[in-house]
Amino acid sequence: MQQSVEREKVHFTSGGITCAAWHYRGTNGALVIMAGGFAVTKEPGTDLFARRFHEAGFGVLAFDYRRLGESGGRPRLVLPVKDQLADWQAAIDFAATLPGVDPTRIAAWGFSATGGHLFRVGARNPGLAAVIAHTPNADGLAVTRNASRHQKPLAMLRFTAKAVLDLLGGVVGRDPLLVPLTGEPGTVAALTTPDSLDTGRALNPGSRYPDWQQAVAARSALRLAFYRPGRYASRVRSPLLVLVCDQDRTALAEPAVVAARRAPRAELVRLPGGHYAPFLEAHEQAAEVELSFLRRHMLDHPTGERVTAVTPDPARR
Repeated sequence: MQQSVEREKVHFTSGGITCAAWHYRGTNGALVIMAGGFAVTKEPGTDLFARRFHEAGFGVLAFDYRRLGESGGRPRLVLPVKDQLADWQAAIDFAATLPGVDPTRIAAWGFSATGGHLFRVGARNPGLAAVIAHTPNADGLAVTRNASRHQKPLAMLRFTAKAVLDLLGGVVGRDPLLVPLTGEPGTVAALTTPDSLDTGRALNPGSRYPDWQQAVAARSALRLAFYRPGRYASRVRSPLLVLVCDQDRTALAEPAVVAARRAPRAELVRLPGGHYAPFLEAHEQAAEVELSFLRRHMLDHPTGERVTAVTPDPARR
């Protein structure tokens, strides 16, 4: 696909494995590191927002986790949290070496499961100039309980059985058992929530990214159910923007709201809509909120004051 902005393919190493990334050169010295959501490659996961950031003068480094997309590593589509956190650390270290980048003005952006990772990434990297957790999965247990309401019992049992078999198979080196990322209730898929069915329309309209394999190892989907990264929010010392959608049935708004309230320098933005509203009907609003946050904390001289909540509402203007 022909690109509307100039970018170049770059690579960095994480855990001895080569990770592929797009580097958009900025003009203001600041750079935003980005990655897609759970099992979402860099192009469908970041292109829409990366273009907006780049047009505003920011550099961007958008990468694929290992075993995903254009990055190396096997077995494919097995995505342990610890490896993804290590990939983030490698990306941050690499970003500081890119030409024209001020190492004190590096931000991190992610949505859904990756948005959840950023609570831990931010806690480990207080030198980040800004962190944007966009519709983050802050509490896997709460998300799983909610997801069960949108799945049929037999399909849940079939998914669990497949995930357990995949876990056992991984111990003896068997190829992963894959499940679709999304599906209708009653099918064996990682997600069957109502707004998860908007994944294609939001991230892959017109099958724009045909190389994106919309599947994941069942073992990885099961492990994510017990992942609770919002507990690390209180340790994030960087300015943190938590953007939630009030009708989100995939990542859920309230666990992310709780996490934001625990972070010392958090700003909370609540938008109407489901999980993918920032990629669809609420895109302009979400992009402007995030750009404003980046400009204030990466280009201006921030005061360090805490903003507890921001709720854009055009009717109140």
